[in-house]
Amino acid sequence: MASLHKENSAASRRIFGKAGGKNPSGRSGPLGSAGTSPHKPSSPEPRCPECGSAKTWKDSLRQTSTGRQVQRYICRNCGFRFSLNNSNGSDSSKHAQKIQRQILKSSQAIPYYRQICAAQPMGAKNLAAALSEKQAAGLDEAAKKTDSDIKGKIIEFAWWMKKQGYADATIEGRVQILKRLVRLGANLWNPESVKEVIAQQKNWTEGRKFNAIVAYTTFLQMHGLSWQPPKCRRIRKLPFIPLETEIDQLIAASSKKISAFLQLLKETGMRSGEAWRLKWADLDLANNTVRVTPEKGSEPRIFKISNKLAAMLNSLPKTSERIFGSSSLRTIRRCFQRQKERIAKKLENPRLLNITFHTLRHWKATMEYHKTKDILYVMKVLGHKRIQNTLIYTQLVNFPGEDEFICKTAKTVDEAKQLIEAGFEYVCDVDGLKLFRKRK
Repeated sequence: MASLHKENSAASRRIFGKAGGKNPSGRSGPLGSAGTSPHKPSSPEPRCPECGSAKTWKDSLRQTSTGRQVQRYICRNCGFRFSLNNSNGSDSSKHAQKIQRQILKSSQAIPYYRQICAAQPMGAKNLAAALSEKQAAGLDEAAKKTDSDIKGKIIEFAWWMKKQGYADATIEGRVQILKRLVRLGANLWNPESVKEVIAQQKNWTEGRKFNAIVAYTTFLQMHGLSWQPPKCRRIRKLPFIPLETEIDQLIAASSKKISAFLQLLKETGMRSGEAWRLKWADLDLANNTVRVTPEKGSEPRIFKISNKLAAMLNSLPKTSERIFGSSSLRTIRRCFQRQKERIAKKLENPRLLNITFHTLRHWKATMEYHKTKDILYVMKVLGHKRIQNTLIYTQLVNFPGEDEFICKTAKTVDEAKQLIEAGFEYVCDVDGLKLFRKRK
């Protein structure tokens, strides 16, 4: 149980930040709802009425029936949330809070900065029908929701997705979308409000709107609710394929760590998340191979890498179990973005700004298909289980000299073997000689 709690806490820190770090207000402490920090109560500290611990933190405000706001606290020792509205201790909801804490704590260990919430209702119901039954009461209740409550629900949503088995990158992306919708004025308890906010975003692409719809749909599923999402037709576009010289320019001018990361993506075509998770145990310098642990349901793969890449990876500091250190993937992306903008400005080549980590995966798939014309081989390189996914990553490009070949002849089996190993393909026999060719 202790190891499970440690693993859950580490995953939570990757999504919401490290506990004890500086928050936007400049105060230190564990991160709470949406990046804000719960403040340690002033002296004398209220003790938890459940376990008697003094390790308590402020946890938003509760509005009473008379309209008065009462400070709520959360115990870091047992996870019990309470408020002090009189000198005798906690309010009348102590028994209900105790029951819900026992339910949640029995299933999973909850980090102390998590919002404690009631168990999710079983079954699903339409949100519009729920509003029609108690429309006035529902709207009044939604109007009383404080900003802290919304932020707490978003944190609860992230933890729910974690328990459902979603990837950390998916959780982080959908949490950021919900936060963005709230900042734009959307009421997460009113689907029509969310539709209006999405419709008003003129600068959003159809793909971004589609992601917002998916994120909000998942949020409603957590509460056992449903809605009628707006129609959004996701438009597929051909990926941007840069020149190899442009990729090499970025690799040469980037920092040591980013250069090795880009070279790895260029040679293998793996996803950036797969590259970020690589461990030193996955790197075999004796055979110059790297073993990939797949994500998004892909197939496991092993790649042969060049001596150049092997030397670049081996030169990185070995201060962590992972090859690229303990930095988050988001941090690596931001560093690459800053360096890319500097390089594009220096070389006066705005095309470099269109290159992302995923662009190198498109480039690798396109180059391999151009060389082999074998879509099944490209499918294995990318680790796809369905060939339909591979077709998205490949396109035919008019390369200079694509109809020009280098021709070689072989008289013996050893010569033919050497040509095949060099990438030549057999054509035919002429006067006892075997002809081979390879594109220039």
